[in-house]
Amino acid sequence: MYHFFVEPSQIQGKRIVITGGDVNHIKNVLRMKAGEEIAVSNGVDGKEYRCGIEAFSEEEVICSLRFVKEEGVELPSRICLFQGLPKADKMELIVQKAVELGVSEIVPVAAGRCVVKLDEKKAKAKTARWQGIAEAAAKQSRRGMIPGVAEVMSMKEAVAYAGSMDVKLIPYELAEDMTKTKEIISGIRPGESVAVFIGPEGGFEEKEIGAAMEGGVIPITLGKRILRTETAGLTVLAWLMYHLA
Repeated sequence: MYHFFVEPSQIQGKRIVITGGDVNHIKNVLRMKAGEEIAVSNGVDGKEYRCGIEAFSEEEVICSLRFVKEEGVELPSRICLFQGLPKADKMELIVQKAVELGVSEIVPVAAGRCVVKLDEKKAKAKTARWQGIAEAAAKQSRRGMIPGVAEVMSMKEAVAYAGSMDVKLIPYELAEDMTKTKEIISGIRPGESVAVFIGPEGGFEEKEIGAAMEGGVIPITLGKRILRTETAGLTVLAWLMYHLA
């Protein structure tokens, strides 16, 4: 079943109005007809509104509510992925898969060892593209919300941004004791917010690890093997999804 996002104001009792780019997608790409059922979320209450298509206009798809699926699909904790900017198009894969795994927000981090250097104009264009990928992934995985992709931050800015979060983790190749990592993950309670810092290719610099630790970020190990940047974050998110789901 196809899934779309609308603003809360577009759900008007039993009448749901879809506008914007999704209108062309429904009419001309999917070629859906009146009577077919779709799922709609407003990105706020976590509910899934099942509705039937009633009519089309030039700029709107008019739907009627059939029932509301109350149980949410979101994890009971806010999870923020602070991802060091990787090379090539790896960030697109990371955004897509992180959204599927339940992340709440993705913050691109311009760490010291990042090969990719983005000026302000390029950073804004990249962020807009990543946000579009996040929206598509949220639709595909039938999320109740569209995770946000923040503007690119420095490591210092990222640590400060995560300051109020309950649990802050940073996989580090020099960290040891997998038992401790398991205890930290299993100790996270539903409702607690979690920050996950992932370095770029080559990892974070030692001074960045030190600054993160001063900000309350806890180094953890992901095991005996060194994981690629596009694998490490998804591994932690998968652990958190398993623990919190």
